[in-house]
Amino acid sequence: MNPGTANMIGLAIFTMMLASGQLLFKKAGLTMRGLPLRDGLLGLAQLPAFYAALVLYGIATLLWVWLLSRVTLMQAYPWVAAGVVIVPLLGAAVFGERVAASYWIGAALIVAGIVITQYAARG
Repeated sequence: MNPGTANMIGLAIFTMMLASGQLLFKKAGLTMRGLPLRDGLLGLAQLPAFYAALVLYGIATLLWVWLLSRVTLMQAYPWVAAGVVIVPLLGAAVFGERVAASYWIGAALIVAGIVITQYAARG
């Protein structure tokens, strides 16, 4: 596998790790809903999903640093924006959250921006 392909795979894995972490944080946040802050934090401290999200974010951070040693920020950072598209879709699928029609316009613009920036980063 050539280095460029490996970097792209690494960036995609990083993005999915962040998106997965967000779902775990949302799950953790839902357990706090309606509770006083103290009770919510005590419940959070006992929730495996919260710790899983922290571990996932820690691993993603290490992967990010490694990726930044291999690619430019111009190539890497747009992959963070992909999470802006992915996370709400996963939120709709997993938690039944509503995705407004106007979301699709914004998502299309973000995806177009990612494609353009990735093309520019290669040049």
